[in-house]
Amino acid sequence: MKTFADSSALVKLYADEVGHEVVRQLEVLVVSHLARVEVPAALWCKHRMGELTAQDTSVLMSEFEADWYGAGDELPRFSAVALTTGVLERASQFCASHGLRAHDAVQLSCAVAARSADESCRYFAGFDEALSAAAAAEGFELVA
Repeated sequence: MKTFADSSALVKLYADEVGHEVVRQLEVLVVSHLARVEVPAALWCKHRMGELTAQDTSVLMSEFEADWYGAGDELPRFSAVALTTGVLERASQFCASHGLRAHDAVQLSCAVAARSADESCRYFAGFDEALSAAAAAEGFELVA
């Protein structure tokens, strides 16, 4: 099953947060290019808040980088949806129709673009209530 995972779900691949068990069982993950910034920001925020040491954060960042770019003979773990003009236009509309914050609207727009490109991408993993409700309203099956 192909699942679009927002950044709140991706962080759970690396940090032991509530819900990490569900996310770590997902096999095929599609993400927004926005996650390239949001996941490192979240991990380094955990360090600043004292939840992770600098060394642990660096290790988790290395794992994320390997998943994003691939490592050695391994391909990237994620398929990333680019932030095209069309994606951003739809995100703008989602701000109005679903009352989403900008970055959440971009995440949802990327999920819709992924599903348009591949109908098997019909699952959505996210841990923000408003974003998850909007994804459900757009026809996604929620996994988290």
